[in-house]
Amino acid sequence: MKTNLTKVFLTIAVAISITSVFAQGNQKKSTEDPVLLTVAGEKITKSEFLSVYNKNNLKNDIIDKKSLEEYLELFVNFKLKVKEAESMGLDTVTSFKTELAGYRKQLAQPYLLDKDVNDNLLQEAYDRLKLDVRASHILVKVGPNAIPKDTLIAYNKIMSILARIKKGEDFGKVARETSEDPSARDMAASGNRPAMKGNSGDLGYFSVLDLVYPFEVAAYNTKVGEVSAPVRTDFGYHLVKVTDRKPAMGKVQVAHILVTIPENSTKDDSIKLKSKIFEIYGKIKEGSTFEDMAKEFSDDKASGAKGGVIPWFGVNRMVPEFIVAISKLKNKDDISEPVQTTYGWHIIKFLDRKGIASFDSVKTELKNRIGKDSRASKSKDVMIARIKKDYKFKEDFSTVTDFYKVVNDSIFSGKWNIGKASGLTKTMFTIGDKQYNQQDFAIYLNKHQFSKTKEDSSLFVNKIYKQFVEESVIDYEDSKLEGKYPEFSSLMKEYRDGILLFELTDEKVWSKAVKDTTGLQSFFEKQKGKYTWDERLDAIIYTCANEEIAKATRKLIQNKDLSNDSILKVMNKDSQLNLKIESGKYSKGENGIIDSVKWVEGITNDIKNKSSIVFVKINSIIPKGPKTLIEARGLITSDYQAYLEKEWISELKKKYTVEVNKSVFDAIK
Repeated sequence: MKTNLTKVFLTIAVAISITSVFAQGNQKKSTEDPVLLTVAGEKITKSEFLSVYNKNNLKNDIIDKKSLEEYLELFVNFKLKVKEAESMGLDTVTSFKTELAGYRKQLAQPYLLDKDVNDNLLQEAYDRLKLDVRASHILVKVGPNAIPKDTLIAYNKIMSILARIKKGEDFGKVARETSEDPSARDMAASGNRPAMKGNSGDLGYFSVLDLVYPFEVAAYNTKVGEVSAPVRTDFGYHLVKVTDRKPAMGKVQVAHILVTIPENSTKDDSIKLKSKIFEIYGKIKEGSTFEDMAKEFSDDKASGAKGGVIPWFGVNRMVPEFIVAISKLKNKDDISEPVQTTYGWHIIKFLDRKGIASFDSVKTELKNRIGKDSRASKSKDVMIARIKKDYKFKEDFSTVTDFYKVVNDSIFSGKWNIGKASGLTKTMFTIGDKQYNQQDFAIYLNKHQFSKTKEDSSLFVNKIYKQFVEESVIDYEDSKLEGKYPEFSSLMKEYRDGILLFELTDEKVWSKAVKDTTGLQSFFEKQKGKYTWDERLDAIIYTCANEEIAKATRKLIQNKDLSNDSILKVMNKDSQLNLKIESGKYSKGENGIIDSVKWVEGITNDIKNKSSIVFVKINSIIPKGPKTLIEARGLITSDYQAYLEKEWISELKKKYTVEVNKSVFDAIK
């Protein structure tokens, strides 16, 4: 069962409010609360409906009959779809159950962590959020469960590297020579991966929760210019050198003009591209607008079309050279000199900044991120102790020692025979109303046998037993969540209904409209008159740097044997900014230049457009006419989906009974 998460959450936009209220509302219904409507046998009271309505009335608009009627229609449609999905048994399909279980596992995490520990971690994270750190590192790899011998070898190696740095060797040089992080050195192109220049260990700027917790602790506790003691993470041992620490940049929005340097550029190519970016910068200094220059010359086409504007980003999303350049721009609309990064040459315009929000504003986001981070294990340990106490956990550790006699070294190679434990049946521990015996542990041990690290088999048994107890304790608490926390039960229903609605709506509407080519063609034929082109212009727009360039370009286009590419090659020989050519079929309102000229075949007069000279070659005027299915496919598909949705709802209303108590509805003000 494949799910597009974006569509799932769009589908449950209504479900979120509806199910959360109903999950709680159904727990306690007032006898004085009249039934407003019945949908497929399910009774919904007036107060339940109004709670849903008010929760979705985000603008706090005054309740009126029209808005109530419109929402009632949406609500009924939602309930009908859920009922249909259930009647089709979609909630019993294995793939659905697996997917829902995956969401449940994520949603349950905050309930399985200790609040006090979490609060301390939360405050620590917020304090660190106020600072951005730039650091370099050297890595010596060693696995988290490496045998003592390999761990010692890695530790001695990192200490010898530290000794070199303490004697005065350059950190970047030592990183290139010794670090086992391959990004420290230049890497040649391989397969689909382009060549990459090494970073000498420089990780750029980052903030809290961007890197693994032990590394973060070292980075925030080490002074600028100093190197940390060896830090152990799951990747190995690190030396961390902090090169900068500054007040957090927060989120910024900038615009940029990019001139890329292709991978196999020659030295002459690089000189020309550098010259080009400085030409553009010169134009801006002389009065050309940044936005116009971005639209005409930026190699980042996505942002260039928007005047160079880049979506909001944080400090860890850009290379350090870009971040350093931004930090020098203090005021809105400040523009940087050209700056080179691994992507090419940039000119950056500062647009806006969002500083670090208040603790209350970011609390939820930080809490969610901490729950997925390794530091959450601190909270987990405290939580396990609390659960044991709450549910009167008792264990008999002597039952563990029984396994010492039946487990040998074969377990490290995954060849231990569970049959050796067939005679072990004692109860090992109890929690609440659940008992776990030696056979339960034997099954768990059998699934978790094999280890890269060979140790005393009894130590291995102890380690796996501890793991077994912790998982069992957490699982027990997990099984009680719906009963203990109504909001969790409500949230699970939201996801359940959302996934169900997505699957069924995808089958009946979204995918059907795309896959049902015959139905789409038939729908198009019936609605053909709706999809037409207005009068259009087949034209070529020439944007010239000045009148001299425009005059020379006019001469070249008289030669019909010359292609646009050939003309560009001639005119831009001395400067990449001399001439720009665009061609296409234009409707009114699509292009300001096209709208400003007379629609007559031929070549227009010169048009002064800010710092440029523009003229248009009009090849032909395309009369009004119908669009083909291919030309109008996006709009037609959308309309067809709306049609299928309407027809489907109509079928559901015939299939299921919907009864509205009109007197109760009319009494709502």
